[in-house]
Parts: sequence; structure tokens; C-alpha cells
Amino acid sequence: MYTPLVSVLLPVYNAEAYLDLALVSILRQDYKHLEIIAIDDGSTDRSLEILDRYARSDRRISVVSRENRGLIATLNQGLALASGDLVARMDADDISYPTRFSRQLALFKQEPQLAMCGTGVDTLIGNRILRGKPNPIYKTASLPILSMFFTIFIHSTVVYNRKAIPDEVLRYDPAYPHAEDFDLFRRIADCLPVMMVDDALIAYRLHEGSVTSKHLHQMRQTHLKIVAENLERKGLVVDTSALGEIGRSVSKDTIGRLAEFFLSLEKEIADRPAMDGRAYEDGLLCFFYFLYQLIADEDRPDLTHEFLVRTGKWGLIRRRERYGLLAGARAPWCSRISLAATRKLDGVARYLQSVPATTVFSRFGSA
Repeated sequence: MYTPLVSVLLPVYNAEAYLDLALVSILRQDYKHLEIIAIDDGSTDRSLEILDRYARSDRRISVVSRENRGLIATLNQGLALASGDLVARMDADDISYPTRFSRQLALFKQEPQLAMCGTGVDTLIGNRILRGKPNPIYKTASLPILSMFFTIFIHSTVVYNRKAIPDEVLRYDPAYPHAEDFDLFRRIADCLPVMMVDDALIAYRLHEGSVTSKHLHQMRQTHLKIVAENLERKGLVVDTSALGEIGRSVSKDTIGRLAEFFLSLEKEIADRPAMDGRAYEDGLLCFFYFLYQLIADEDRPDLTHEFLVRTGKWGLIRRRERYGLLAGARAPWCSRISLAATRKLDGVARYLQSVPATTVFSRFGSA
């Protein structure tokens, strides 16, 4: 019986605090036919020492150490070194549950032409876990359309099938820094079958030192660039300059042009055939929340208020935020106080909804 080799691509940069757990979670997989390609991208902490220690005790681990060249170069080097027909992504600060690869491989065996699959995630914040829930928008037929608007999978959940994906496609493009996964996923989903495993099979760690946190502004600019390209390619809009403008500067003028753009796009999508229309609506809704968060993070309630007034989308935000922003145009200080209180309430709610990480890891055999 054919047992495919899974190459686990693990880029590492200053991950000393989390690397032990990430490696243990891979080594404890119930699927054992693995090679782990760990590339240390010029770490200045003890990451390389930790990698070498694990490599000495398990021959499935190979370690590459070199000067810092960035994540995209590291990922492409890992793809070139991988021997397996299946290549799994793993981040050095996340934790894979023991059945992750066996569950994903079962899907590839069931669907031999499948090019890529991702999974749901639990969110790890400090020492507590917020359990993930399946999102109903993730239908197989919808994924190519959804991939136009956002990164459809968490990067570290993905497994690629190199028998299905041409070599020239399975490559991270340096033209899309800090959203290289968004670019790759949209290119694969546009022409090849992809699927989602609804269950959470990794614990995705949120912390201030993560790549997403450190490079949020650049990530958002690249995200907007990719969405603009997708919309132009599909003939949904002609002029996407409003997206580039809002990425560079959030102001009353750029918000006005963005709102006009968004409403025009919404009208165009409303005219799409019914079968595809729902997926486009779901994608556009996710993109709206992306834009809303981008503007809200400026901590200018007057600008967030302007965006909601111009788009008429007050009904899409939570009631607590809505009440907090109603005074945004005339009394931004009042909105800031209200929104700060909302954030504190959200933190309390997340804590109450979460569970101690040890209760989850003990069930999965992860320390």
C-alpha cells in the first residue's frame, strides 16, 4: 500500500520561545512517514541550537542554517529541498494536533486530483485556547471565488499536492511581501481543486512577535494589491486605484473614493448569476470587514464613522461598536472611550469562552 512521504516545511526565525512545542507536535503525529525541513533564517536567539538538538535525536529532521533572507526566500528554498509528493506548511510558533496529517492525507486519498487543503484552527492566546468553529461559507464550489477576496486558509494548516500542482505554480512570489500565501492560494484555487477540513487541527498562536503583527501595514497593502488584481482580471471593476490609495493613507478623501468603489463593486456583484452570486457576496462581506478593520485601526472614530455613513453599512457591525461610533463625527473622544470599553469587554468575553491550553493539549497528547 502506497504511503506518501509528507515533507513538513518549517521556516524558523527567532522562535526560541515556541519552537520546542512546534517540533514536538510534528514528531507526535500519528502519521509517521515524514521529513521535516527546518530552515533557520539567520536567527539571533537559540533557535538553531534547539533545531540541532532535535535533529540529533530524530533522523527525519534536516536543518538548514544561513543568513537572513526573509520568509519568501526561505519558503521557496524549502520547496526546492522537499522530497515528498505532499508538502505541509508549519509555523514555528503554532502547534499541530496529532491527527492533523492523517486527516489531511485521508482527503488526498479520497480526492487524488486535490491540489491543496487547509484546516480549521483553534486560537492560542497566551496559555488559553479559543476553540474554532466551522465557517459555513467554506463550500468547495465557493473557494475559488472566496480566494479572490481573502486568504482562504491559515498558512500553517496547508498541505500541497505536488502531483497536482505544476512546479511553476507552486512557488511563492516575492512581488507579494507578507501576503505571499494569499497570492499562492488564489493562483492555485483559480485553476485547481482545493478543499477545507472543517475541524480545527492546529492551535494558531497569536502574539505580538508574529510576522502578521510585525508587518501588518505592509501585509494590508499587499492584500489590497492582490484583491485589485483579482477584480480587474474578472472584469468586475475597471479602476481599482481607490484600494491602493486607502492602503497608503487613510483620510476623508481616500475613504470617500473607497466607499464609491465598494458600492459600485457591490452593485456589479449583485448582477452575478445566482449560483456564483452567493460566493461573491460572502467574499465581498469578508472584504468589507477587512476594510473596516484597516480604517478602525487608525483610531480615528470620525473616519470610521465616515466609512460607515458613505457605504450605509452600519447594520454589518456589532451593536456595541455601532453605539460607540455614532458620536464619531462630532465627539471622537467620546467614541474612543466607548470603543476602548468595548475592547475590554471583548477581552473578557474571549477569556470566558476560552479554555486552559493544557486541557486541550493533554487530550491530544501535546505538552
